[in-house]
Amino acid sequence: MVYERSRVRCRRDACAPSEGSANLSLVKLGKIGNFLPNWQNALLAVLSAILLILAFPDFEFWFLACFALVPLLLAIERQKHCVRACFILGWIFGNIFFFGTCWWLTYAPIHYAAFPPLLAYFLLFCVTSVAAIFPGLFAAIVPILIRRFGSWAFFAAPFVWVFTEFLRYWITGNNWNAIGYSQALLVETPFKELNYTIAANLLTSSAKIGGVLLTTFLVVLINSAFSIAICFKSFKAKSLPIVVILLTGIFGILVERAYHDWSDVIFWPRPSLIVIQPNVPMSGLNETKWNEHRRNHIRLAETTLAKFDEQQSISQKRPTAVIFPESPMNFMYEDDPETKAFINGFAAKNNVSVLFNSAEPDAPNGKFYNSAVMVSPEGKEVAQYDKIYLLPFGEAVPFPLEGILPGFVGNFSYGKEYDLLPVGDAKAGVMICFESHFGQLSREYVRNGADVIIEMTNDGYLGPTPVLRQHLANAVFRAVETNRPVLRVTNVGITAYINEHGQVLDAAEPYTEATRVWSVSKSDGSQTFYVKYGDWFAWLCSMVTVALLVFGIRRKPER
Repeated sequence: MVYERSRVRCRRDACAPSEGSANLSLVKLGKIGNFLPNWQNALLAVLSAILLILAFPDFEFWFLACFALVPLLLAIERQKHCVRACFILGWIFGNIFFFGTCWWLTYAPIHYAAFPPLLAYFLLFCVTSVAAIFPGLFAAIVPILIRRFGSWAFFAAPFVWVFTEFLRYWITGNNWNAIGYSQALLVETPFKELNYTIAANLLTSSAKIGGVLLTTFLVVLINSAFSIAICFKSFKAKSLPIVVILLTGIFGILVERAYHDWSDVIFWPRPSLIVIQPNVPMSGLNETKWNEHRRNHIRLAETTLAKFDEQQSISQKRPTAVIFPESPMNFMYEDDPETKAFINGFAAKNNVSVLFNSAEPDAPNGKFYNSAVMVSPEGKEVAQYDKIYLLPFGEAVPFPLEGILPGFVGNFSYGKEYDLLPVGDAKAGVMICFESHFGQLSREYVRNGADVIIEMTNDGYLGPTPVLRQHLANAVFRAVETNRPVLRVTNVGITAYINEHGQVLDAAEPYTEATRVWSVSKSDGSQTFYVKYGDWFAWLCSMVTVALLVFGIRRKPER
């Protein structure tokens, strides 16, 4: 071994004072000390968390994710004789990581609910403390395997990590900032051509096979190889990181070539729809300002349409649809006759379809759906999608707290149908805001025949914070997983066209008014392995983890 392993043991007498020489307080402190990792290992866990934070937006040093977990893994190896201390190491790591990447959750309570900052950050700490249980579980399982199989058990770490992230998703309904998402935005860093090759082939393209958690697996696998290289002096061990990276790259290239013709990476077809980024403020919307912003939606769209009418270009067809984002405008198409007449009149006057966000009635339950409504050029509603994945405690309060606590934005009804909307000759599935986090939604759309995914989002309540690009990273993976373009239509940003290979194109500057003209065309109907079989890889990792844990507990420890 390159370093001397820690001899910390989880014995009841490890920190206990001699009989008759200590008072009750010292005895209690001794018992607490049995559960705690030593300070050197705790610092290694903190270092891992900081490195991983730097891999995510807004820092985006994506390459750090490939060895960010190494200090944590080495700390677990040093502390392997005490599972409880290892759990605390993982919990410390997770708490710092989630706090450091999700601090933007405090923005809305502080700025719109007048929470004292100290209270808002305390509540965030409570949330991150729960989320940190899952990295803690990872850190508690790995030492059991190390004690049984030696340091080569680091190669089990990717399976365990995917298992715990998948478990976090199933228990909390949320898998925000899974490690794989750190690799989503490589194409926007310097040396775009080189980095696009890395992004498309090395890691992100693996999502076409097993979703974002397969990308997570590969990132953790590289971390495992570095950890083994540090633990052993042999040449074979030292060369492992290079071998793993090369094999991962080859795998990515094979996957990408199976779904991708390199000749059309920057192909840009004829435009056929207009998307609006209106930059509507989150507060201060009285009736006068509300009407001004509504008229501004129309002005932005009609100005762009007028340019096409003046050009009358044969190569560029006039757009046939206009998309408004989710925003604080709170349209109520069905229940507000004036809004219905306004939207219908705009569509008929300009001979375009209009897709917009609206609160639509759920009469049987006395609630509303958070919906996407499409109106035809004839001024009639032709399609409606009701949001299925509502934001917990924002748009709906989960059972059993429903009816006891209010939602931050409202209490909407859950949609049930995966409705597809017509966009020219193509069919589109709609993701409303938080729904871009759920691969199974976009997957179901493509299984039902979607040619494109449209995301309607308003992140304005969370301010000019890293959430804008973290949310964008989710959409990148939905495009890669399904091999379909994702059109992000946002209120304050980041509005962008994401092609099926994960490239973020024609992005609008956040917190500015903007319009974009993009095309939508029919797909070839092909489906990726992920679309066909969903989270098969995450389930496989879960089964492997359970099997290793059972086998590891029953087998005699390696000496």
